[in-house]
This record gives sequence, C-alpha cells and structure tokens, in this order.
Amino acid sequence: MSKKQPELTAAEWSILDAVWHNEPCAAPTVQETLRNRKKWAYSTIKTIMDRMVAKGLLRTKRMRNLVLYRSAITRQQAQRGEIMRTVKRAFNGTLTPMMQFLLETDSLSQGELRELETLIRKRRRKASGRKTKKA
Repeated sequence: MSKKQPELTAAEWSILDAVWHNEPCAAPTVQETLRNRKKWAYSTIKTIMDRMVAKGLLRTKRMRNLVLYRSAITRQQAQRGEIMRTVKRAFNGTLTPMMQFLLETDSLSQGELRELETLIRKRRRKASGRKTKKA
C-alpha cells in the first residue's frame, strides 16, 4: 500500500527547505535561514512548524528546553507529491498528456531530451525484467 503523497503549501516548502539544510534545528534557526526571503515573525514560523508536526511533515525531539525539528519526509517525497498534485489538477491525473505538453512547448534542451530518452529506456528494461521474472 502506498503512502499518500504530501501536498505542501508555499510556506511549508520554504520551511522544509530550511530544515533539510539545517536539520536537526530549532525554530530560530529556520527563522534566521529564511530571514532574507521571508519577513516572518518567530511566532509565525513556530506556528507553521507545529502544524507541520501535526500533519506528519516534521518530527520533534525535546532536549531540555529546546525543541529540535527534523523532516519527516524527504525532498523526493515532497517533489513527488507536488508533481502528482499538478498532474491530478491540470492533466486529470494522467502523465502522458503532461509529458506531451512538455515536449510540445519546446522548453526542453537537446540534453534534457537525451536524458529523458535514457530514463525511458532504463525504465522499459526494468519493466521487461519484471515481466520475465513473473513468467
């Protein structure tokens, strides 16, 4: 059974990014990390982080009077959740129309196209390997 992919707000993305770079860290560290990008008060950051703990996005560990935060999800899990949310919303949950859209916008360089072709070939080999093992 697959775990539900997280759907993050922009504020949660910012905080998770700061935590990923500093973990384990306290809320003041996150505030300092985000100071140049966000003008959030400490209480705002602490409130968002506590809500993220309740949502299962962050974990806490108390060390005397200090609360340290760690991410409960990886960057890859967060990215997967964001992509799947976009695919669900913009492409009715189907990946093929999204890939077609990306290819038709001419926004991919030749290098990116080669990388995608390589990834598709690897994926096909992996899928065909699974079929032969099942047979």
